Amino acid sequence: MSDFSPVPLTLEGSAVLHQFFRFDWARWRQTPESDRARIAAEAVAAIQKLERPAAGKPAQTALFSQLGHKGDLILVHFRESFEALNQVELDLAQFALYDYLELRHSYVSVVELGLYESSRKTWEAAAAKGLTQHTPEWDTDVKASLERAATAMAPRIYPAVPDAKYLCFYPMDRKRGEQVNWYTVPFADRQRMMHEHGLIGRRYGDVVKQIISGSIGMDDWEWGVDLFADDPVVFKKLIYEMRFDEVSAVYALFGQFYLGLRQPIENLDSWLAGKLS
Repeated sequence: MSDFSPVPLTLEGSAVLHQFFRFDWARWRQTPESDRARIAAEAVAAIQKLERPAAGKPAQTALFSQLGHKGDLILVHFRESFEALNQVELDLAQFALYDYLELRHSYVSVVELGLYESSRKTWEAAAAKGLTQHTPEWDTDVKASLERAATAMAPRIYPAVPDAKYLCFYPMDRKRGEQVNWYTVPFADRQRMMHEHGLIGRRYGDVVKQIISGSIGMDDWEWGVDLFADDPVVFKKLIYEMRFDEVSAVYALFGQFYLGLRQPIENLDSWLAGKLS
Protein backbone atom coordinates (compact mmCIF):
# COMPACT_ATOMS: atom_id res chain seq x y z
CA MET A 1 0.00 0.00 0.00
CA SER A 2 2.92 2.39 0.50
CA ASP A 3 3.30 2.54 -3.27
CA PHE A 4 -0.27 3.76 -3.76
CA SER A 5 -1.82 7.15 -3.09
CA PRO A 6 -2.64 7.98 0.57
CA VAL A 7 -5.88 9.61 -0.64
CA PRO A 8 -8.90 7.26 -0.74
CA LEU A 9 -11.14 7.34 -3.76
CA THR A 10 -14.56 8.96 -3.35
CA LEU A 11 -17.82 9.23 -5.24
CA GLU A 12 -19.60 12.58 -5.34
CA GLY A 13 -23.24 13.21 -6.11
CA SER A 14 -25.82 15.81 -5.11
CA ALA A 15 -24.82 19.35 -4.24
CA VAL A 16 -26.19 20.17 -0.78
CA LEU A 17 -27.19 23.40 0.93
CA HIS A 18 -28.34 23.74 4.54
CA GLN A 19 -29.91 27.07 5.55
CA PHE A 20 -30.63 28.04 9.16
CA PHE A 21 -32.97 31.00 9.66
CA ARG A 22 -34.13 33.18 12.52
CA PHE A 23 -37.74 34.28 12.02
CA ASP A 24 -38.76 37.85 12.91
CA TRP A 25 -41.82 37.07 15.01
CA ALA A 26 -42.24 40.65 16.25
CA ARG A 27 -42.44 42.03 12.73
CA TRP A 28 -44.75 39.19 11.69
CA ARG A 29 -47.22 39.96 14.49
CA GLN A 30 -47.27 43.61 13.41
CA THR A 31 -48.21 42.61 9.84
CA PRO A 32 -51.94 42.88 9.02
CA GLU A 33 -53.69 39.53 9.05
CA SER A 34 -54.74 39.78 5.40
CA ASP A 35 -51.11 40.35 4.37
CA ARG A 36 -49.94 37.45 6.52
CA ALA A 37 -52.37 35.11 4.79
CA ARG A 38 -51.19 36.24 1.36
CA ILE A 39 -47.50 36.00 2.29
CA ALA A 40 -47.95 32.54 3.81
CA ALA A 41 -49.82 31.23 0.76
CA GLU A 42 -47.13 32.57 -1.55
CA ALA A 43 -44.38 30.96 0.55
CA VAL A 44 -46.14 27.59 0.62
CA ALA A 45 -46.48 27.57 -3.17
CA ALA A 46 -42.87 28.67 -3.68
CA ILE A 47 -41.32 26.13 -1.30
CA GLN A 48 -43.52 23.33 -2.62
CA LYS A 49 -42.11 24.08 -6.07
CA LEU A 50 -38.60 23.79 -4.63
CA GLU A 51 -39.50 20.59 -2.78
CA ARG A 52 -40.15 18.70 -6.01
CA PRO A 53 -38.57 20.55 -8.94
CA ALA A 54 -39.90 17.88 -11.31
CA ALA A 55 -43.32 16.23 -11.14
CA GLY A 56 -43.27 12.73 -9.70
CA LYS A 57 -39.73 13.06 -8.38
CA PRO A 58 -38.79 12.51 -4.70
CA ALA A 59 -38.35 15.43 -2.31
CA GLN A 60 -35.25 17.55 -2.96
CA THR A 61 -36.02 20.30 -0.44
CA ALA A 62 -37.32 19.86 3.11
CA LEU A 63 -38.45 22.25 5.82
CA PHE A 64 -37.77 21.77 9.54
CA SER A 65 -38.81 23.67 12.64
CA GLN A 66 -35.58 24.16 14.56
CA LEU A 67 -35.29 23.45 18.26
CA GLY A 68 -33.18 25.64 20.53
CA HIS A 69 -31.78 29.15 20.41
CA LYS A 70 -29.74 28.86 17.20
CA GLY A 71 -32.67 29.53 14.90
CA ASP A 72 -36.27 28.87 13.99
CA LEU A 73 -36.36 27.22 10.56
CA ILE A 74 -34.05 24.91 8.63
CA LEU A 75 -34.21 24.34 4.90
CA VAL A 76 -32.24 21.45 3.38
CA HIS A 77 -31.74 21.29 -0.39
CA PHE A 78 -30.29 18.52 -2.58
CA ARG A 79 -29.63 19.48 -6.19
CA GLU A 80 -27.80 18.17 -9.24
CA SER A 81 -25.34 21.06 -9.32
CA PHE A 82 -24.07 24.07 -7.39
CA GLU A 83 -25.62 26.32 -10.02
CA ALA A 84 -28.98 24.79 -9.12
CA LEU A 85 -28.30 25.41 -5.42
CA ASN A 86 -27.48 29.05 -6.12
CA GLN A 87 -30.73 29.33 -8.06
CA VAL A 88 -32.58 27.97 -5.01
CA GLU A 89 -31.06 30.79 -2.93
CA LEU A 90 -32.15 33.35 -5.50
CA ASP A 91 -35.65 31.86 -5.78
CA LEU A 92 -36.15 32.00 -2.02
CA ALA A 93 -35.08 35.63 -1.91
CA GLN A 94 -37.89 36.61 -4.28
CA PHE A 95 -40.91 35.83 -2.10
CA ALA A 96 -42.20 38.14 0.61
CA LEU A 97 -41.71 35.80 3.58
CA TYR A 98 -37.95 36.01 3.02
CA ASP A 99 -38.08 39.57 4.36
CA TYR A 100 -38.98 38.09 7.76
CA LEU A 101 -36.09 35.62 7.71
CA GLU A 102 -32.54 36.23 8.88
CA LEU A 103 -30.02 33.70 7.59
CA ARG A 104 -28.01 32.84 10.71
CA HIS A 105 -25.93 30.02 9.28
CA SER A 106 -25.55 27.92 6.15
CA TYR A 107 -23.52 24.96 4.99
CA VAL A 108 -22.44 24.00 1.46
CA SER A 109 -21.24 20.51 0.60
CA VAL A 110 -21.56 17.60 -1.84
CA VAL A 111 -22.86 14.13 -1.05
CA GLU A 112 -19.79 11.93 -0.68
CA LEU A 113 -19.32 8.19 -0.51
CA GLY A 114 -15.86 7.28 0.76
CA LEU A 115 -14.32 4.21 -0.83
CA TYR A 116 -11.77 3.12 1.75
CA GLU A 117 -12.92 -0.46 1.29
CA SER A 118 -12.60 -0.55 -2.49
CA SER A 119 -9.79 1.94 -3.22
CA ARG A 120 -7.07 -0.64 -2.69
CA LYS A 121 -8.86 -3.20 -4.89
CA THR A 122 -9.24 -0.61 -7.64
CA TRP A 123 -5.57 0.35 -7.54
CA GLU A 124 -4.38 -3.25 -7.34
CA ALA A 125 -6.55 -4.18 -10.32
CA ALA A 126 -5.04 -1.34 -12.35
CA ALA A 127 -1.51 -2.35 -11.29
CA ALA A 128 -2.23 -5.96 -12.23
CA LYS A 129 -2.89 -4.76 -15.78
CA GLY A 130 0.63 -3.36 -15.85
CA LEU A 131 -0.51 0.25 -15.56
CA THR A 132 1.66 2.85 -13.83
CA GLN A 133 0.21 5.30 -11.32
CA HIS A 134 -0.68 8.79 -12.52
CA THR A 135 -0.27 7.96 -16.20
CA PRO A 136 -3.19 8.72 -18.52
CA GLU A 137 -3.85 4.98 -18.85
CA TRP A 138 -4.00 4.56 -15.06
CA ASP A 139 -6.29 7.54 -14.64
CA THR A 140 -8.60 6.27 -17.40
CA ASP A 141 -8.85 2.83 -15.80
CA VAL A 142 -9.56 4.23 -12.33
CA LYS A 143 -12.10 6.68 -13.77
CA ALA A 144 -13.94 3.84 -15.49
CA SER A 145 -14.06 1.91 -12.22
CA LEU A 146 -15.46 4.96 -10.41
CA GLU A 147 -18.09 5.48 -13.11
CA ARG A 148 -19.26 1.88 -12.71
CA ALA A 149 -19.43 2.35 -8.94
CA ALA A 150 -21.31 5.64 -9.33
CA THR A 151 -23.94 3.94 -11.48
CA ALA A 152 -24.37 1.17 -8.94
CA MET A 153 -24.48 3.63 -6.03
CA ALA A 154 -26.65 6.28 -7.70
CA PRO A 155 -29.47 6.09 -5.10
CA ARG A 156 -26.93 6.75 -2.33
CA ILE A 157 -25.05 9.62 -3.95
CA TYR A 158 -28.18 11.27 -5.40
CA PRO A 159 -30.62 10.78 -2.50
CA ALA A 160 -34.02 12.22 -1.85
CA VAL A 161 -34.54 13.97 1.47
CA PRO A 162 -35.51 11.03 3.72
CA ASP A 163 -39.10 10.99 4.92
CA ALA A 164 -38.30 11.08 8.64
CA LYS A 165 -39.67 13.20 11.49
CA TYR A 166 -36.38 14.56 12.85
CA LEU A 167 -33.12 15.91 11.45
CA CYS A 168 -29.77 16.15 13.22
CA PHE A 169 -27.04 18.00 11.32
CA TYR A 170 -23.46 18.68 12.37
CA PRO A 171 -20.13 19.39 10.67
CA MET A 172 -16.89 17.61 11.56
CA ASP A 173 -13.16 17.47 10.88
CA ARG A 174 -10.35 14.99 11.27
CA LYS A 175 -7.58 16.27 13.55
CA ARG A 176 -4.45 17.67 11.88
CA GLY A 177 -2.39 18.64 14.93
CA GLU A 178 1.29 18.10 15.60
CA GLN A 179 0.67 15.13 17.89
CA VAL A 180 -2.50 13.67 16.37
CA ASN A 181 -2.88 13.95 12.61
CA TRP A 182 -5.31 11.75 10.69
CA TYR A 183 -3.64 12.63 7.42
CA THR A 184 -0.31 11.12 8.43
CA VAL A 185 -1.78 7.78 9.51
CA PRO A 186 -0.96 4.95 7.07
CA PHE A 187 -3.75 4.13 4.63
CA ALA A 188 -4.26 0.58 5.93
CA ASP A 189 -4.77 1.84 9.48
CA ARG A 190 -7.27 4.47 8.34
CA GLN A 191 -9.08 1.84 6.31
CA ARG A 192 -9.36 -0.42 9.36
CA MET A 193 -10.63 2.37 11.59
CA MET A 194 -13.20 3.54 9.05
CA HIS A 195 -14.43 -0.04 8.65
CA GLU A 196 -14.91 -0.37 12.42
CA HIS A 197 -16.60 3.02 12.51
CA GLY A 198 -18.97 2.02 9.72
CA LEU A 199 -20.01 -1.16 11.50
CA ILE A 200 -21.55 0.94 14.28
CA GLY A 201 -23.55 3.00 11.82
CA ARG A 202 -24.81 -0.08 10.05
CA ARG A 203 -26.20 -1.45 13.31
CA TYR A 204 -28.48 1.61 13.43
CA GLY A 205 -29.39 1.40 9.76
CA ASP A 206 -32.98 0.35 10.41
CA VAL A 207 -33.75 3.46 12.50
CA VAL A 208 -31.36 6.16 11.19
CA LYS A 209 -30.74 7.32 7.63
CA GLN A 210 -27.27 8.87 7.40
CA ILE A 211 -26.05 11.09 4.57
CA ILE A 212 -22.42 12.24 4.56
CA SER A 213 -21.37 15.21 2.46
CA GLY A 214 -17.87 16.44 1.79
CA SER A 215 -17.07 20.13 2.19
CA ILE A 216 -13.28 20.46 1.96
CA GLY A 217 -12.71 23.64 -0.04
CA MET A 218 -16.43 24.46 0.10
CA ASP A 219 -17.13 25.37 3.73
CA ASP A 220 -15.41 25.72 7.10
CA TRP A 221 -15.38 22.03 8.06
CA GLU A 222 -14.37 18.92 6.15
CA TRP A 223 -17.66 17.02 6.24
CA GLY A 224 -21.31 17.58 7.02
CA VAL A 225 -23.36 14.80 8.60
CA ASP A 226 -27.13 14.53 8.25
CA LEU A 227 -29.01 12.03 10.40
CA PHE A 228 -32.72 11.42 9.81
CA ALA A 229 -34.90 9.43 12.22
CA ASP A 230 -38.38 9.26 13.70
CA ASP A 231 -37.00 9.12 17.25
CA PRO A 232 -34.50 11.88 18.14
CA VAL A 233 -33.11 9.93 21.10
CA VAL A 234 -31.55 7.57 18.55
CA PHE A 235 -29.22 10.42 17.50
CA LYS A 236 -27.79 10.57 21.01
CA LYS A 237 -27.34 6.82 21.22
CA LEU A 238 -25.66 6.52 17.82
CA ILE A 239 -23.29 9.47 18.23
CA TYR A 240 -22.43 8.49 21.81
CA GLU A 241 -21.55 4.95 20.79
CA MET A 242 -19.48 6.15 17.84
CA ARG A 243 -17.38 8.35 20.13
CA PHE A 244 -15.96 5.23 21.75
CA ASP A 245 -14.42 3.94 18.52
CA GLU A 246 -10.87 4.91 17.64
CA VAL A 247 -11.55 7.12 14.65
CA SER A 248 -13.88 9.37 16.68
CA ALA A 249 -12.22 9.15 20.08
CA VAL A 250 -8.77 10.04 18.76
CA TYR A 251 -9.17 11.82 15.43
CA ALA A 252 -12.57 13.59 15.30
CA LEU A 253 -13.54 17.21 15.92
CA PHE A 254 -17.20 18.23 15.91
CA GLY A 255 -18.91 21.54 15.18
CA GLN A 256 -22.28 22.75 16.41
CA PHE A 257 -25.26 20.41 16.32
CA TYR A 258 -28.62 21.44 14.84
CA LEU A 259 -31.89 19.63 15.55
CA GLY A 260 -35.06 20.07 13.51
CA LEU A 261 -38.60 18.71 13.40
CA ARG A 262 -39.94 18.03 9.88
CA GLN A 263 -42.70 20.38 8.80
CA PRO A 264 -44.91 19.50 5.84
CA ILE A 265 -44.63 22.53 3.61
CA GLU A 266 -48.40 22.76 3.25
CA ASN A 267 -48.55 23.31 7.02
CA LEU A 268 -46.24 26.34 6.97
CA ASP A 269 -49.19 28.68 7.54
CA SER A 270 -49.96 26.76 10.76
CA TRP A 271 -46.35 27.10 11.88
CA LEU A 272 -46.56 30.85 11.22
CA ALA A 273 -49.60 30.88 13.53
CA GLY A 274 -47.61 29.19 16.28
CA LYS A 275 -48.77 25.62 15.69
CA LEU A 276 -46.76 22.60 14.53
CA SER A 277 -49.66 21.28 12.45
